[in-house]
Amino acid sequence: DQDQDQEQERPSNPEIQTNRFWFPSITHYWAKLNKRKAMTVAILVYVNLINYMDRSTVAGMLPKIKADKDFKIEKDSYLGLIQTAFVVCYMIFAPVFGYLGDRYSRKLLLAVGISFWSLSTLVGSFMYNFWWFLAFRAFVGIGEASYSVVAPAIISDLFVKDKRSTVLAIFYFAIPVGTGLGYIVGSEVANVAQDWRWGLRVTPIMGALAVLMIVFLMVDPKRGQADGSKLKPTSPLSDIKALLGNRSYMLSTVAFTCVCYCAGALMWWGPSFAFVGAKSATGNTSDIDKITMDDISFKFGIVMTLSGLLGVPIGSYVAQKIRHRVPNADPLVCGCTLLASVPILFFGFVSANYSINLCYALTFFAGKLLLIVKVMIKDLRHFINQVFC
Repeated sequence: DQDQDQEQERPSNPEIQTNRFWFPSITHYWAKLNKRKAMTVAILVYVNLINYMDRSTVAGMLPKIKADKDFKIEKDSYLGLIQTAFVVCYMIFAPVFGYLGDRYSRKLLLAVGISFWSLSTLVGSFMYNFWWFLAFRAFVGIGEASYSVVAPAIISDLFVKDKRSTVLAIFYFAIPVGTGLGYIVGSEVANVAQDWRWGLRVTPIMGALAVLMIVFLMVDPKRGQADGSKLKPTSPLSDIKALLGNRSYMLSTVAFTCVCYCAGALMWWGPSFAFVGAKSATGNTSDIDKITMDDISFKFGIVMTLSGLLGVPIGSYVAQKIRHRVPNADPLVCGCTLLASVPILFFGFVSANYSINLCYALTFFAGKLLLIVKVMIKDLRHFINQVFC
């Protein structure tokens, strides 16, 4: 007790207080941290990471898949069909899981959905018939739809206002990182195993771990808990009418669809396009043998990861800071940023025929701008839902 009294009587040092601000105590933050919420966010970020790893793993191995003798693929359109099947199933089942997520256990939906897409990826890697492989890639879209719809809603029910935006930015931070890791891990594992199918068997193992963490460690808050509201599910017809009448939500949804189209095309065909461009740039010189798809996928993964490391934090920061100062700032910044990305992305792909390094650089800047827009639009849509729905 005497030591405590002496500590209280000791005059405070302003310099110490300043240093404490710039170099905060880890133990202080750890004591204030809500462990259950932090664990839930960490689990959701981890699953989002492997979610996008799974998508880009296939994209980084398209030439290997095309060269598979059992598949007998003659045209690149068959490779594009793989992603189309995934997107169609994802699009159809996302509203279904959104409906179920408002009415039933979200932990159960996540566990079932992740188990389903992990098993679909694993079983699909053993298929030696292209059409069966295509079917299981479509099944992956069903499972991933459950997670992508339910997870952001859980975060929204755990945090409010700027905290919600910050945590959602951390959640979306896993998109570019997971995409980049998918290119790198998939191509490297396939190269080591001398079989592209082993590149698809990494994320199912990680998915099994995610299911265990969801079941035993994750928190499923009550719907509307963070905002102090008692939300009750309404009929699907009334929900659709309310959304159709929300002009801001509908326009932001259309805009987000366009951004996802560009980002999806960049993710799926980017490495293949850069590979062909690099081959064209070297011509018939001896350096042409040094260009491999594994190397291109590895470097493309690094580019996408680095663009996300900058793009996501910038998008979150801009969304939080400008919104409080400039009316209608979100759509203005999103529109200007998206327009700026168009010429950069276009010339980035054109430059692949002349300089692969210039292609990487322009793709980096274009990817960063697209991710800024993507994060801001998602944050804007959550804000619209919070205010109007």
